[in-house]
Amino acid sequence: MTQIFIVDDHFMVIEGICSLLRTESGIECMGHAMDGASCMAFLEENQPDIILMDINLPDTSGIDLCKIVKKQYPGIAILALSTYSQMPVVRNMLANGASGYLLKNVSKEEILDAIAIVRTGGEYLCMEVAEALKLPQNTEPLITRREKEVLLLICDGFTNPEIAEKLFVSLPTINTHRKSLLSKLKAKNVAALVKIAMQNGIV
Repeated sequence: MTQIFIVDDHFMVIEGICSLLRTESGIECMGHAMDGASCMAFLEENQPDIILMDINLPDTSGIDLCKIVKKQYPGIAILALSTYSQMPVVRNMLANGASGYLLKNVSKEEILDAIAIVRTGGEYLCMEVAEALKLPQNTEPLITRREKEVLLLICDGFTNPEIAEKLFVSLPTINTHRKSLLSKLKAKNVAALVKIAMQNGIV
């Protein structure tokens, strides 16, 4: 029996994965954690075979959490399961001990293939990530979930006041996020920001 533990801060994602795996013989979902601290608390008493781990967590990054888990529990295989396809993120996750990397748009069959391969000590990259690793890499930094939400609205043509209203935050906060995005993506203006974001698959 392959025992799976899920670390993700979206309950719908957790429920979706558990639902996919529930009917599979030989696989058991042991439980889930929605942040790094809860994950480490669970591991003090339980030892899953594989952790499906998101990159963006409320109290830490999956990249850092992966390193901590592998140091303390080297026998646990970690499969990253994320929306982030930027190669610096993928490379850092693998460098910190992950046995594979899946994007959240993969099929059930691909998740099962990945679980089977890493369970026996192998490594697995979903096709999109494997292909991207062969290409020249950019060095764009990881943007936060909130920054991505702002970026998506910018790309849809909303103004700063409109974005602030939609996200229920103050206008100065949105201004700060916009400045951060311009800096991180090295864009001189909003038009360049949108173009760079689309070219790098961020939106």
